[in-house]
Amino acid sequence: MSTVRTGAPRPADGPSSASAAGVPGAVDPATARRVARYSGFRPEVQGLRFVAVLLVVLYHVFLGRVSGGVDVFLLISAFFLTLSFVRKLESGRPLAIGRYWLHVFKRLLPLAALTVLGTLVLVAAVYPDADVARWRAEGLASVFYVENWALALNAVDYYAADHSTASPFQHFWSLSVQGQVFLVWPLVFAAAWLLGRWRGWRPVPVLAVLFGAIFAVSLAWSVHSTAAQQAFAYFDTRARLWEFALGSLLALALPYLRPSPRVRVVLGWAGLVSMVSVGVLVDVQGAFPGWIALWPLASAAAIIVAGRSGSRLGLDRILASKPLVRLGDASYALYLVHWPLLITYLVLRDRPMAGPRSGAALILLSLVLAVLATALVERPFQRWAWPERTKRRLAVSVAVSLALVAVPVLAWQHIEERRTAQILAAADRNNPGAAALEPGFEFRGDPEAPTLPLPEDLPKQPASLGTPCPEDVGLPEDYRRFCHESVPQEEARQTVLVVGNSHLQHWLPALRPLAEERGWRVLTYIQPGCFYASAEDQPGSASCRAWFEGAEDMLGAVDPGLVLVQSTFTDTEQEFTRPGLEDRVRELTGAGVPVVGIRDTPRFPEAPAQCAVRDGADDPGCTFGHPMVGTPDPAAPLAEELPLYSAMDLTDLICPAGQCPPVIGNVYVYWDDDHLSRVYSETTAPIFGRRLLEALATDGVTL
Repeated sequence: MSTVRTGAPRPADGPSSASAAGVPGAVDPATARRVARYSGFRPEVQGLRFVAVLLVVLYHVFLGRVSGGVDVFLLISAFFLTLSFVRKLESGRPLAIGRYWLHVFKRLLPLAALTVLGTLVLVAAVYPDADVARWRAEGLASVFYVENWALALNAVDYYAADHSTASPFQHFWSLSVQGQVFLVWPLVFAAAWLLGRWRGWRPVPVLAVLFGAIFAVSLAWSVHSTAAQQAFAYFDTRARLWEFALGSLLALALPYLRPSPRVRVVLGWAGLVSMVSVGVLVDVQGAFPGWIALWPLASAAAIIVAGRSGSRLGLDRILASKPLVRLGDASYALYLVHWPLLITYLVLRDRPMAGPRSGAALILLSLVLAVLATALVERPFQRWAWPERTKRRLAVSVAVSLALVAVPVLAWQHIEERRTAQILAAADRNNPGAAALEPGFEFRGDPEAPTLPLPEDLPKQPASLGTPCPEDVGLPEDYRRFCHESVPQEEARQTVLVVGNSHLQHWLPALRPLAEERGWRVLTYIQPGCFYASAEDQPGSASCRAWFEGAEDMLGAVDPGLVLVQSTFTDTEQEFTRPGLEDRVRELTGAGVPVVGIRDTPRFPEAPAQCAVRDGADDPGCTFGHPMVGTPDPAAPLAEELPLYSAMDLTDLICPAGQCPPVIGNVYVYWDDDHLSRVYSETTAPIFGRRLLEALATDGVTL
């Protein structure tokens, strides 16, 4: 989601508003003419700002998707920024880059900080506890203009798909990209100035070459990255630079583009129809920011080139009208407030989308708040003269805006960390987890103690794989990314290799204490979502195919004394085996390698812990069943046949008495819909260790 800022009534140096210098006292007529080419307020572009943001809002609220309007905003921002700096270059005025940076963020940050603070209040008041810590961190990332990278890194996280609630700060991704570009773009103008001083070149041709190179390189990267990892590319600044470069190139070329009035009318309306249709005809979220983003950008460029047509039929008569220009001034605020209002409403009503009436009400409320925020916050700060007198004052105003968010967020985080430390210190007594299933167990802790992991820590529960593949493992480079050392040992008595996916990974905390006690070195060869069975059994992803291809190399490089595999596989409706796994087990045991197959854990239609946080652990709707519960382990017959293969069934630790409760021993069993929480896995360690040793002893294996 996303977008940009807008602001004042005139196009400007900054992202949010509009305004800039007029033609300074020119030394000669030629200079005056060059400067004049890039001067002048363009009200129709300010109106276009509002149309772009309105498209974003309408698509977010009613269609649950993105429109391409944000890309238009990025282009407009670079367009105005370039006009401002070219005027400086052509007139010979100092670029004053340091002051520019401070000036821009002095104008942008007050309203952004206010939005972040208001959203954090809503987060604390009405959002699920499990999400609070993450949204708190994203609020901080947003005000420091790095939210796009926070989202990019999360989007490629295998476990990120388990988050069901959209971030109320997600729309800050484009503001973050813009903030980063506002830091970088002046350096491009400085390079043009230096080249002009060195070689005597005019700045506009130099800038055209520089921005053309940025456009070409970034677009090529964007196309490649979108095809390879679209979820990451969507938020990647590098994949968006070409959109800004196109806006800059448009600003440089515009004085030389002089279509006739009739052509201007056609360009304007054709551009508008094309821009509005993008979100309907294209899956923008899934296709952007690759080459397809040229569609909305070319549409917006056509409207800008059309400019003032002088015709009563021209689109500019609408875009340049006072109401749209005024709304264009408020478009930065509109973009800021609409998204947290929408997401908060969806959280409160537990809905995936707003309905027609509620959606219309949200848009109206957003417009009212945007106009008020512009009049009462953004405009006064833009007109505030005191900070503009020195760079020191500008820096102070920027620092205060950042501190308004950073100080309360960091204080909030510190308080939560202290509270968590106190709870964890008493965990052995208050949160026994799987120990509560042991015969004769008697709970002696505080019955009011919080359940662990704390709701805000639930998203952080994937078991650690340990450190990257150690140097002594002679694995080809293509496969080393799948290898980790989970339990290191300087003088290992034996090496245990864990081969599989995340459903073996979540047992690593249970295995670790036994491995440390016995002097076992534990190496893992794990890729989430893949199956140690056969090449035909792998999902379609290239990573699974590469992972499986390297499994034999890993076995050869490690020469393990024990291999742990996942013996069965589940979905929400059934448990099944994969013939390819049996072949792998026969190969390993035939080579004299002991193998233990761990039965899969049930998968549920929703996350039991999140259900328990929302409705209470005692709510019957949060206790699930599964067809595998109470049935014999399908791997048992093969274990009886093969001397070096043993089967471990731990289902009773997850679903005692035939049902699968969300909480056992005051610990959440799962953190999502199919993975054990790290805390619960750790509490199973004594039972897991006994059963593993018993399974090995059955086959006469001693490690």
